[in-house]
Amino acid sequence: MNKRIQLLSIIFLGFSSVAFSQIKEEKLILNKKREPEVKKIEKKKTSVETIKNYPPEEKSQNPVQYNITDVPAVSDFKTSTIQGQDVTPKFEGSAQNNYIQFGMGNYGKILGDANISKTLENKIEVGMDAHFLSTQGLKKEYEWDSKQSSTTLGAFLNSYGNKGKFNLNAEYGLNSYNYYGIYALNPGDVDLDQRVNQFKVNGYYDFYSNEILNDVRVKSSFLKDHFDAQENQVSILANLSKHAVEIGKSGINLNADLGVGLEAVKSEFSIRDQNTSNFVNTSLSPKVTFRKGESYLMLGSSFSFLNAKNQNNLMAEQMMNNKTYWFPQAEFQVAAANEFKFYGGVDGGLKINTYADLLQQNPFILSDQYLKPTETKYHFYVGLRGDIDEMFKYDVSAGYGKMRDIMFFKANDLFDYTSVNRSAYNYANTFSAIYDDGNVGDIKGSLQYFPLAKLILDTEVKFTKFDLKNYDNIYNFPLLTASIGAKYTMLDQKLLLGFKGIFASDRTTNSFAIEGVGSPMMYQSAENKNDKVGGYADLNLSAEYKIHKNFSIFALGNNLLSSKYQTYKGYKVLGAQILGGVKITF
Repeated sequence: MNKRIQLLSIIFLGFSSVAFSQIKEEKLILNKKREPEVKKIEKKKTSVETIKNYPPEEKSQNPVQYNITDVPAVSDFKTSTIQGQDVTPKFEGSAQNNYIQFGMGNYGKILGDANISKTLENKIEVGMDAHFLSTQGLKKEYEWDSKQSSTTLGAFLNSYGNKGKFNLNAEYGLNSYNYYGIYALNPGDVDLDQRVNQFKVNGYYDFYSNEILNDVRVKSSFLKDHFDAQENQVSILANLSKHAVEIGKSGINLNADLGVGLEAVKSEFSIRDQNTSNFVNTSLSPKVTFRKGESYLMLGSSFSFLNAKNQNNLMAEQMMNNKTYWFPQAEFQVAAANEFKFYGGVDGGLKINTYADLLQQNPFILSDQYLKPTETKYHFYVGLRGDIDEMFKYDVSAGYGKMRDIMFFKANDLFDYTSVNRSAYNYANTFSAIYDDGNVGDIKGSLQYFPLAKLILDTEVKFTKFDLKNYDNIYNFPLLTASIGAKYTMLDQKLLLGFKGIFASDRTTNSFAIEGVGSPMMYQSAENKNDKVGGYADLNLSAEYKIHKNFSIFALGNNLLSSKYQTYKGYKVLGAQILGGVKITF
């Protein structure tokens, strides 16, 4: 019977690959976001011994175990603007902090990973985290260079005390790539280099109990790129709380929370308009939650006090803005049963758009951006979620909101029409942030299915529609995104197979047609405000086999349809990628 189940599962994974291979468009992924921050402190398995009265009595009935989450393998790389994702599933309950991993593949791809930590007798854990990934790019597609590499080096310290846990980590990252997306000219072999250096220091303290001071988070970032753009950012957030206050004999518990935050960002650019911006945002988020069983009602608000300054070389004086914002915060859930939990609410907030954030979304933006915060005035949503017989988990919701200064990207034209020796960003191959007010509607759905003990299937779909005030379409933003995945373990937990498909619909963008006229030659351009970039289907298969408990081999297949479609205009992605390697854990 077990062999029959294993055979059916292998057939399923194979069928998924063949079925989706009929789709004609594919995406490349090239760079994985690695940020060993607070979220990487939680872990299912720990190297900290659980002893009597540790953690203290407040949480002794539900022992808390902490450690650094092991960093998964980089399975994908991008010469595109799509943020890389880790698409390899992991062995459950067998993660180990200490590992070294190495892999090689086509397109000159080289992968190196290492995560090493040591827990000392005084419950202090120290460690380091290092990652490297590179590719030679699309040599057959472009006469100019499209190679890319990313390097991350980090160190961390965790301390587990009697009242709480403390985490401190520092990370240096270097992303080196080229503005290779030239579609309107034929410049030949030119220097298109761009490099982004970023250094981060983050600290986090979490009290085991939720008495008054719950946790404190401090984050800082220092960024500089090849064109002398500089950005410094620091934020601090403290959460005050009083939880589990019983209200009489009603069975209703009261939780009270207050978030106090401060964020400061300074951005300076040295080319083109030489924009500079300074933001200081103070926030307060009080809320109370009434809970009974799985049902609850949360009522709250959030306040932002923003001080903003903007200037460029065209303005004689700084543009200053001091404004106070109020946003509603409320959510309810009515749990009729585990299978049906109806929920809804309203939220809003202010997001400070930073150069670092923009680079994560689109690394091919110009090193000179006019930065503005995005305000979500309100966003209403309703949904239904549940767990059916521990075989199906689902969550479906719909929402509608009103926003100001929605940020998206437009393509840039040539910055001048007469240059002979052009800068790397002066080939109509960069993008700039633009803003517009409008309404947004969204529908989201996710489903997990557990047909067998060792087989997990999941899928997600999101539909997002923008109705803008000034633009007919939102540029470079898909209407529909979706994913489907499968994970299966076999051969007595020694072999792990995985499948991941990621899909997006067509996207609208602006673009330019450029031609040379006269002698000496001058260029002239015409803008198309309704160009199409095309959708994509990204199919990935992975396999890892444990030869020994401390030694395994792996193989990853990305972009298996080998479609070199574009993400942003001009930026074709890598074709089918195969990478294999070894992993040693200890």
